[in-house]
Amino acid sequence: MDFSLDDELRAIQEASARIAADFDDDYWSQRDEKHEFPWAFYDAFAKEGWIGVLVPEAYGGAGLGVLHAGILLGAVANSAGAQNAASTLHLSIFGMGPVIHHGSEELKRRTLPPTASGELHVSFGVTEDDAGTDTSRIRTFARRDGKGFVINGKKVWNTKAQQAQKILLLARTTPREDCAKPLQGMTLFLADLDPRHCEIREIPKLGRNAVNSNEVYIQDLPVSADDVVGEVDRGFYHLLDGLNPERIVIAAEAIGIGRRAVDVATRYARERIVFDRPIGQNQAIAHPLAESLSELEAAELLWQKAAWAYDSGAPAGPLANMAKLRCSEAAFTACDRALQVFGGFGYAREFNVERYWREARLARIAPISNEMVRNFIAEHVLELPRSY
Repeated sequence: MDFSLDDELRAIQEASARIAADFDDDYWSQRDEKHEFPWAFYDAFAKEGWIGVLVPEAYGGAGLGVLHAGILLGAVANSAGAQNAASTLHLSIFGMGPVIHHGSEELKRRTLPPTASGELHVSFGVTEDDAGTDTSRIRTFARRDGKGFVINGKKVWNTKAQQAQKILLLARTTPREDCAKPLQGMTLFLADLDPRHCEIREIPKLGRNAVNSNEVYIQDLPVSADDVVGEVDRGFYHLLDGLNPERIVIAAEAIGIGRRAVDVATRYARERIVFDRPIGQNQAIAHPLAESLSELEAAELLWQKAAWAYDSGAPAGPLANMAKLRCSEAAFTACDRALQVFGGFGYAREFNVERYWREARLARIAPISNEMVRNFIAEHVLELPRSY
Protein backbone atom coordinates (compact mmCIF):
# COMPACT_ATOMS: atom_id res chain seq x y z
CA MET A 1 0.00 0.00 0.00
CA ASP A 2 1.52 3.29 -1.17
CA PHE A 3 0.69 6.36 0.96
CA SER A 4 2.81 8.81 -1.02
CA LEU A 5 1.23 11.49 -3.19
CA ASP A 6 1.57 10.83 -6.90
CA ASP A 7 3.19 13.40 -9.17
CA GLU A 8 -0.10 15.07 -10.05
CA LEU A 9 -1.21 15.47 -6.43
CA ARG A 10 2.21 16.72 -5.39
CA ALA A 11 2.17 19.27 -8.20
CA ILE A 12 -1.26 20.52 -7.07
CA GLN A 13 -0.05 20.81 -3.48
CA GLU A 14 3.09 22.69 -4.44
CA ALA A 15 1.32 25.05 -6.86
CA SER A 16 -1.39 25.88 -4.32
CA ALA A 17 1.13 26.51 -1.57
CA ARG A 18 3.18 28.72 -3.91
CA ILE A 19 0.24 30.97 -4.81
CA ALA A 20 -1.01 31.15 -1.21
CA ALA A 21 2.46 32.06 0.08
CA ASP A 22 2.22 35.42 -1.73
CA PHE A 23 -0.46 36.48 0.78
CA ASP A 24 0.99 36.85 4.25
CA ASP A 25 -0.43 37.21 7.75
CA ASP A 26 -0.66 40.99 7.40
CA TYR A 27 -2.79 40.65 4.26
CA TRP A 28 -5.20 38.27 5.96
CA SER A 29 -5.33 40.14 9.24
CA GLN A 30 -6.33 43.29 7.37
CA ARG A 31 -8.97 41.52 5.27
CA ASP A 32 -10.37 39.86 8.39
CA GLU A 33 -10.45 43.07 10.44
CA LYS A 34 -12.02 45.12 7.66
CA HIS A 35 -14.44 42.38 6.52
CA GLU A 36 -13.08 42.71 2.98
CA PHE A 37 -13.40 39.88 0.49
CA PRO A 38 -9.87 38.88 -0.66
CA TRP A 39 -10.30 39.47 -4.38
CA ALA A 40 -6.57 39.49 -5.16
CA PHE A 41 -6.19 36.05 -3.59
CA TYR A 42 -9.27 34.66 -5.36
CA ASP A 43 -8.21 36.07 -8.72
CA ALA A 44 -4.72 34.58 -8.37
CA PHE A 45 -6.19 31.08 -8.12
CA ALA A 46 -8.80 31.69 -10.80
CA LYS A 47 -6.12 32.95 -13.19
CA GLU A 48 -4.24 29.65 -12.94
CA GLY A 49 -7.41 27.58 -13.43
CA TRP A 50 -7.74 26.05 -9.97
CA ILE A 51 -11.39 27.00 -9.43
CA GLY A 52 -12.45 24.39 -12.00
CA VAL A 53 -10.58 21.46 -10.49
CA LEU A 54 -13.81 19.38 -10.12
CA VAL A 55 -15.63 20.66 -13.22
CA PRO A 56 -15.54 18.09 -16.08
CA GLU A 57 -13.17 18.85 -18.92
CA ALA A 58 -16.10 19.09 -21.35
CA TYR A 59 -17.19 22.24 -19.52
CA GLY A 60 -13.80 23.90 -19.18
CA GLY A 61 -12.59 22.33 -15.95
CA ALA A 62 -9.85 19.89 -15.00
CA GLY A 63 -12.20 16.97 -14.32
CA LEU A 64 -10.30 15.83 -11.24
CA GLY A 65 -11.59 14.32 -8.00
CA VAL A 66 -12.36 15.27 -4.42
CA LEU A 67 -8.94 13.97 -3.37
CA HIS A 68 -7.34 16.55 -5.67
CA ALA A 69 -9.60 19.30 -4.33
CA GLY A 70 -8.78 18.30 -0.77
CA ILE A 71 -5.04 18.42 -1.44
CA LEU A 72 -5.45 21.86 -3.00
CA LEU A 73 -7.59 23.31 -0.21
CA GLY A 74 -5.52 21.68 2.52
CA ALA A 75 -2.44 23.44 1.17
CA VAL A 76 -4.37 26.72 1.01
CA ALA A 77 -5.56 26.37 4.61
CA ASN A 78 -1.99 25.63 5.69
CA SER A 79 -1.06 29.16 4.60
CA ALA A 80 -1.39 32.43 6.52
CA GLY A 81 -4.99 32.71 5.32
CA ALA A 82 -6.18 29.61 7.22
CA GLN A 83 -9.98 29.21 6.94
CA ASN A 84 -10.45 32.64 5.38
CA ALA A 85 -8.29 31.54 2.46
CA ALA A 86 -9.93 28.13 2.09
CA SER A 87 -13.46 29.54 2.30
CA THR A 88 -12.64 32.07 -0.40
CA LEU A 89 -12.25 29.16 -2.80
CA HIS A 90 -13.99 26.06 -1.58
CA LEU A 91 -17.64 26.80 -2.39
CA SER A 92 -16.61 27.78 -5.92
CA ILE A 93 -14.70 24.50 -6.19
CA PHE A 94 -17.15 21.93 -4.80
CA GLY A 95 -20.49 23.75 -4.52
CA MET A 96 -21.64 22.93 -8.03
CA GLY A 97 -21.43 19.17 -7.45
CA PRO A 98 -25.22 18.70 -7.64
CA VAL A 99 -25.28 20.50 -11.00
CA ILE A 100 -22.40 18.37 -12.29
CA HIS A 101 -24.14 15.14 -11.25
CA HIS A 102 -27.83 15.98 -11.74
CA GLY A 103 -28.21 19.15 -13.80
CA SER A 104 -29.61 19.12 -17.32
CA GLU A 105 -27.18 19.37 -20.21
CA GLU A 106 -28.45 22.88 -20.92
CA LEU A 107 -27.89 23.95 -17.30
CA LYS A 108 -24.38 22.50 -17.28
CA ARG A 109 -23.38 24.22 -20.51
CA ARG A 110 -24.77 27.52 -19.27
CA THR A 111 -23.23 27.53 -15.77
CA LEU A 112 -20.21 25.22 -15.52
CA PRO A 113 -17.79 27.02 -17.88
CA PRO A 114 -18.07 30.34 -15.96
CA THR A 115 -17.80 28.35 -12.72
CA ALA A 116 -14.56 26.76 -13.90
CA SER A 117 -13.10 30.12 -14.92
CA GLY A 118 -14.04 31.69 -11.59
CA GLU A 119 -16.41 34.22 -13.14
CA LEU A 120 -19.57 32.73 -11.62
CA HIS A 121 -19.94 32.82 -7.83
CA VAL A 122 -22.60 30.64 -6.22
CA SER A 123 -23.86 30.70 -2.64
CA PHE A 124 -25.37 27.70 -0.82
CA GLY A 125 -28.96 28.27 0.33
CA VAL A 126 -30.02 25.34 2.49
CA THR A 127 -30.01 26.22 6.20
CA GLU A 128 -32.90 28.04 7.88
CA ASP A 129 -32.98 29.43 11.40
CA ASP A 130 -36.22 27.65 12.31
CA ALA A 131 -35.20 24.27 10.87
CA GLY A 132 -31.53 24.07 11.82
CA THR A 133 -30.15 20.59 11.18
CA ASP A 134 -33.66 19.19 10.51
CA THR A 135 -33.63 20.08 6.82
CA SER A 136 -37.03 18.41 6.30
CA ARG A 137 -38.64 21.31 8.17
CA ILE A 138 -37.45 24.15 5.94
CA ARG A 139 -40.23 26.62 5.17
CA THR A 140 -38.89 28.32 2.04
CA PHE A 141 -41.47 27.37 -0.59
CA ALA A 142 -41.42 27.31 -4.38
CA ARG A 143 -44.89 27.74 -5.86
CA ARG A 144 -45.51 26.73 -9.45
CA ASP A 145 -46.26 29.68 -11.70
CA GLY A 146 -46.89 28.72 -15.30
CA LYS A 147 -43.75 26.99 -16.57
CA GLY A 148 -41.63 28.23 -13.70
CA PHE A 149 -41.71 28.84 -9.95
CA VAL A 150 -42.00 31.74 -7.51
CA ILE A 151 -40.02 31.34 -4.29
CA ASN A 152 -40.55 32.93 -0.88
CA GLY A 153 -38.61 32.30 2.32
CA LYS A 154 -35.41 32.93 4.22
CA LYS A 155 -31.98 31.27 4.37
CA VAL A 156 -29.16 31.75 6.88
CA TRP A 157 -25.39 31.22 6.89
CA ASN A 158 -25.12 31.88 3.18
CA THR A 159 -21.40 32.11 2.47
CA LYS A 160 -20.30 34.67 -0.15
CA ALA A 161 -23.87 35.79 -0.85
CA GLN A 162 -22.54 39.34 -1.26
CA GLN A 163 -20.29 38.22 -4.12
CA ALA A 164 -22.53 35.53 -5.65
CA GLN A 165 -24.67 35.94 -8.74
CA LYS A 166 -26.57 32.71 -8.09
CA ILE A 167 -27.75 30.66 -5.15
CA LEU A 168 -28.06 26.86 -5.00
CA LEU A 169 -31.41 27.03 -3.26
CA LEU A 170 -33.33 24.21 -1.58
CA ALA A 171 -37.06 24.89 -1.28
CA ARG A 172 -40.18 22.91 -0.57
CA THR A 173 -42.34 22.20 -3.60
CA THR A 174 -44.66 19.79 -1.78
CA PRO A 175 -45.72 20.34 1.85
CA ARG A 176 -43.98 18.02 4.32
CA GLU A 177 -47.26 16.57 5.53
CA ASP A 178 -48.15 15.49 1.99
CA CYS A 179 -44.94 13.48 1.51
CA ALA A 180 -44.43 9.79 2.26
CA LYS A 181 -41.01 10.62 3.77
CA PRO A 182 -39.95 13.89 5.43
CA LEU A 183 -37.00 14.50 3.09
CA GLN A 184 -39.13 14.20 -0.02
CA GLY A 185 -40.94 17.15 -1.54
CA MET A 186 -37.96 19.52 -1.76
CA THR A 187 -36.46 20.82 -4.99
CA LEU A 188 -33.02 22.22 -5.70
CA PHE A 189 -32.78 25.38 -7.82
CA LEU A 190 -29.82 27.27 -9.24
CA ALA A 191 -31.56 30.61 -8.89
CA ASP A 192 -30.45 34.17 -9.60
CA LEU A 193 -29.65 36.22 -6.49
CA ASP A 194 -31.79 39.01 -7.90
CA PRO A 195 -31.51 42.11 -5.66
CA ARG A 196 -35.09 43.03 -6.58
CA HIS A 197 -36.27 39.90 -4.77
CA CYS A 198 -33.41 39.03 -2.40
CA GLU A 199 -32.26 41.07 0.58
CA ILE A 200 -28.83 40.12 1.96
CA ARG A 201 -27.80 40.94 5.54
CA GLU A 202 -24.38 40.03 6.88
CA ILE A 203 -24.18 38.04 10.14
CA PRO A 204 -21.51 39.40 12.53
CA LYS A 205 -19.45 36.44 13.71
CA LEU A 206 -16.44 35.25 15.70
CA GLY A 207 -14.00 34.69 12.86
CA ARG A 208 -13.43 34.11 9.14
CA ASN A 209 -14.56 37.66 8.57
CA ALA A 210 -12.90 38.17 5.19
CA VAL A 211 -15.53 35.79 3.81
CA ASN A 212 -19.03 36.94 4.69
CA SER A 213 -21.88 34.85 6.10
CA ASN A 214 -25.37 36.16 5.52
CA GLU A 215 -29.10 35.95 5.95
CA VAL A 216 -30.97 36.00 2.63
CA TYR A 217 -34.60 37.12 2.59
CA ILE A 218 -36.42 35.94 -0.54
CA GLN A 219 -39.63 37.55 -1.74
CA ASP A 220 -41.45 36.47 -4.90
CA LEU A 221 -38.24 35.33 -6.62
CA PRO A 222 -39.09 34.04 -10.12
CA VAL A 223 -37.13 30.95 -11.18
CA SER A 224 -37.31 29.24 -14.55
CA ALA A 225 -37.97 25.51 -14.77
CA ASP A 226 -34.66 25.39 -16.67
CA ASP A 227 -32.92 26.24 -13.38
CA VAL A 228 -34.22 23.17 -11.53
CA VAL A 229 -31.31 20.89 -10.61
CA GLY A 230 -32.36 17.28 -11.22
CA GLU A 231 -35.93 16.21 -10.45
CA VAL A 232 -38.65 18.23 -8.78
CA ASP A 233 -39.31 16.98 -5.22
CA ARG A 234 -36.00 15.10 -5.04
CA GLY A 235 -33.73 18.05 -4.32
CA PHE A 236 -32.46 16.85 -0.95
CA TYR A 237 -31.13 13.64 -2.47
CA HIS A 238 -29.40 15.59 -5.24
CA LEU A 239 -27.92 17.89 -2.61
CA LEU A 240 -26.03 14.95 -1.09
CA ASP A 241 -23.60 15.15 -4.00
CA GLY A 242 -22.48 18.45 -2.49
CA LEU A 243 -22.66 17.54 1.21
CA ASN A 244 -20.22 14.61 1.38
CA PRO A 245 -17.49 16.38 -0.64
CA GLU A 246 -17.98 19.46 1.54
CA ARG A 247 -17.32 17.43 4.69
CA ILE A 248 -14.24 15.90 3.12
CA VAL A 249 -12.71 19.20 2.01
CA ILE A 250 -13.58 20.86 5.34
CA ALA A 251 -11.63 18.02 6.98
CA ALA A 252 -8.66 18.62 4.67
CA GLU A 253 -8.76 22.35 5.40
CA ALA A 254 -8.88 21.72 9.14
CA ILE A 255 -5.70 19.65 8.92
CA GLY A 256 -4.03 22.47 7.01
CA ILE A 257 -4.90 24.99 9.72
CA GLY A 258 -3.78 22.62 12.49
CA ARG A 259 -0.44 22.06 10.81
CA ARG A 260 0.03 25.80 10.36
CA ALA A 261 -0.59 26.35 14.07
CA VAL A 262 1.83 23.59 15.11
CA ASP A 263 4.53 24.92 12.78
CA VAL A 264 4.18 28.49 14.07
CA ALA A 265 4.14 27.36 17.71
CA THR A 266 7.14 25.07 17.20
CA ARG A 267 9.17 27.86 15.66
CA TYR A 268 8.27 30.14 18.56
CA ALA A 269 9.13 27.40 21.09
CA ARG A 270 12.62 27.14 19.58
CA GLU A 271 13.21 30.89 19.62
CA ARG A 272 11.57 32.05 22.86
CA ILE A 273 14.11 32.06 25.69
CA VAL A 274 12.89 31.97 29.30
CA PHE A 275 15.05 31.01 32.29
CA ASP A 276 18.05 30.97 29.93
CA ARG A 277 16.73 28.22 27.64
CA PRO A 278 14.19 27.82 24.83
CA ILE A 279 10.71 27.07 26.13
CA GLY A 280 10.49 24.13 23.70
CA GLN A 281 12.98 22.33 25.93
CA ASN A 282 10.21 22.01 28.52
CA GLN A 283 8.05 18.91 28.15
CA ALA A 284 4.97 20.90 29.12
CA ILE A 285 5.48 22.73 25.81
CA ALA A 286 6.99 19.93 23.70
CA HIS A 287 4.60 17.09 24.53
CA PRO A 288 1.33 18.84 23.56
CA LEU A 289 2.84 19.84 20.22
CA ALA A 290 4.08 16.30 19.61
CA GLU A 291 0.64 14.99 20.53
CA SER A 292 -1.07 17.33 18.09
CA LEU A 293 1.30 16.46 15.27
CA SER A 294 0.50 12.76 15.69
CA GLU A 295 -3.25 13.47 15.85
CA LEU A 296 -3.10 15.53 12.66
CA GLU A 297 -1.14 12.83 10.84
CA ALA A 298 -3.72 10.19 11.79
CA ALA A 299 -6.70 12.37 10.90
CA GLU A 300 -5.21 13.27 7.52
CA LEU A 301 -5.20 9.63 6.49
CA LEU A 302 -8.91 9.45 7.28
CA TRP A 303 -9.95 12.37 5.08
CA GLN A 304 -7.83 11.00 2.25
CA LYS A 305 -9.52 7.60 2.62
CA ALA A 306 -12.92 9.32 2.52
CA ALA A 307 -11.93 11.21 -0.65
CA TRP A 308 -10.68 7.98 -2.23
CA ALA A 309 -14.02 6.28 -1.44
CA TYR A 310 -16.05 9.15 -2.92
CA ASP A 311 -13.92 9.35 -6.08
CA SER A 312 -14.11 5.55 -6.48
CA GLY A 313 -17.90 5.55 -6.33
CA ALA A 314 -17.95 3.64 -3.04
CA PRO A 315 -20.30 4.63 -0.18
CA ALA A 316 -18.58 7.66 1.35
CA GLY A 317 -21.08 9.05 3.86
CA PRO A 318 -19.71 7.34 6.99
CA LEU A 319 -16.07 8.07 6.12
CA ALA A 320 -16.83 11.68 5.14
CA ASN A 321 -18.52 12.28 8.49
CA MET A 322 -15.81 10.50 10.49
CA ALA A 323 -13.12 12.49 8.69
CA LYS A 324 -14.87 15.77 9.39
CA LEU A 325 -15.19 14.83 13.08
CA ARG A 326 -11.62 13.68 13.66
CA CYS A 327 -9.94 16.40 11.57
CA SER A 328 -11.89 19.26 13.10
CA GLU A 329 -11.21 18.06 16.64
CA ALA A 330 -7.50 17.51 15.95
CA ALA A 331 -7.17 20.92 14.29
CA PHE A 332 -8.87 22.91 17.02
CA THR A 333 -6.86 21.14 19.70
CA ALA A 334 -3.67 21.93 17.78
CA CYS A 335 -4.62 25.62 17.53
CA ASP A 336 -5.55 25.76 21.20
CA ARG A 337 -2.22 24.22 22.18
CA ALA A 338 -0.39 26.60 19.87
CA LEU A 339 -2.08 29.58 21.47
CA GLN A 340 -1.05 28.27 24.89
CA VAL A 341 2.58 27.96 23.77
CA PHE A 342 2.60 31.70 23.08
CA GLY A 343 1.18 32.44 26.53
CA GLY A 344 -0.11 36.00 26.79
CA PHE A 345 1.19 36.78 23.31
CA GLY A 346 -1.08 34.06 21.94
CA TYR A 347 -4.00 36.28 22.87
CA ALA A 348 -2.50 39.21 20.96
CA ARG A 349 -3.53 39.72 17.35
CA GLU A 350 -0.03 40.52 16.14
CA PHE A 351 1.06 36.86 16.47
CA ASN A 352 -1.95 35.55 14.46
CA VAL A 353 -2.46 32.31 16.39
CA GLU A 354 -5.64 33.73 17.90
CA ARG A 355 -6.96 34.08 14.32
CA TYR A 356 -6.09 30.48 13.50
CA TRP A 357 -7.79 29.43 16.75
CA ARG A 358 -10.98 31.36 15.91
CA GLU A 359 -11.10 29.96 12.40
CA ALA A 360 -10.38 26.35 13.39
CA ARG A 361 -13.32 26.48 15.81
CA LEU A 362 -15.73 26.79 12.89
CA ALA A 363 -15.11 23.26 11.58
CA ARG A 364 -16.50 21.72 14.78
CA ILE A 365 -19.85 23.40 14.04
CA ALA A 366 -20.13 23.63 10.27
CA PRO A 367 -21.27 22.37 7.86
CA ILE A 368 -22.77 20.05 10.48
CA SER A 369 -22.07 19.93 14.19
CA ASN A 370 -19.82 17.20 15.54
CA GLU A 371 -22.65 16.14 17.84
CA MET A 372 -24.81 15.36 14.79
CA VAL A 373 -21.88 13.56 13.18
CA ARG A 374 -21.67 11.30 16.23
CA ASN A 375 -25.42 10.68 15.96
CA PHE A 376 -24.98 9.70 12.32
CA ILE A 377 -22.16 7.27 13.11
CA ALA A 378 -24.09 5.73 16.00
CA GLU A 379 -27.24 5.22 13.94
CA HIS A 380 -25.98 4.41 10.46
CA VAL A 381 -22.69 2.66 11.18
CA LEU A 382 -23.14 1.09 14.61
CA GLU A 383 -26.90 0.53 13.94
CA LEU A 384 -27.87 1.83 17.36
CA PRO A 385 -31.37 3.24 17.97
CA ARG A 386 -31.91 6.77 16.71
CA SER A 387 -31.44 9.25 19.56
CA TYR A 388 -33.43 12.20 18.22
